[in-house]
Amino acid sequence: MMISTKGRYALRVMIDLAENYGNGYIPMKEVAERQNISLKYLERILPVLTKNKLIEGVQGKGGGYRLTATPDRYRVGDILRLTEGDLAPVACLSCESDTCERAAGCKTLPMWTEFYRLTNAYFDGISLSDFVKSGESKDSELSL
Repeated sequence: MMISTKGRYALRVMIDLAENYGNGYIPMKEVAERQNISLKYLERILPVLTKNKLIEGVQGKGGGYRLTATPDRYRVGDILRLTEGDLAPVACLSCESDTCERAAGCKTLPMWTEFYRLTNAYFDGISLSDFVKSGESKDSELSL
């Protein structure tokens, strides 16, 4: 599985907003500079996050974006599934897939199913607040 730039950048934006949670609306220009992401690219990611109510934005003076909930309410898995689609490692496990005609006799299906379960459980076990906390300590295993 390969997470695209869109998914990685969306996580970086969300972590940046989590680190600034409680500071009002954060201008995307500031986030773009801190995260070294072009503003033009962010303008392609923000509508997805806004449409799905992960963030809210205000235009004009004092405008920007902010999280719609506390950082602990955001799971990395939800953000990745939103930006990447299903995290299924093989097509037959994808939400969009019909049941495979070989599923009943497939010797590898249990392996792929367990990998899929582990992947989702891992990403769903990490919240944005974990990244904020990891930034406060130097012994973190989490980094992007």
